[in-house]
Amino acid sequence: METFTEFIDTIDNSDHQSRVREVLQWVSDTFPQLEKRIAWNQPMFTDHGTFIIGFSVSKKHLAFTPEEAGISHFEDDLKAANIDHTKGIVRMPWDQPFNYELLKQMIEFNIHDKAAIETFWWPAKR
Repeated sequence: METFTEFIDTIDNSDHQSRVREVLQWVSDTFPQLEKRIAWNQPMFTDHGTFIIGFSVSKKHLAFTPEEAGISHFEDDLKAANIDHTKGIVRMPWDQPFNYELLKQMIEFNIHDKAAIETFWWPAKR
């Protein structure tokens, strides 16, 4: 978690800091094979050099960003759980429980989906 300490320390709200720390620790514990890094001023997890999931914060939510394919694949689950999202970002409000099960499924999907990918992002043409 040392990789993310500086990022977490920049969050003004201590409750939000705790949530971010908890979620990032959960990802680290659940997927110990993933590498931790800060890129584009955001905490991210990668696998064999390819992007798996990133996180960002705002006043209203903690967001995570898998590849667009992951969001598209789980579109029905996101809608059923009434989780705000776009094709590139999933927003979890601070005042609601964090959906770890869906996050786990999305990370597992991305790990599998990008197993043979050698670039950081999916190539432009899929």
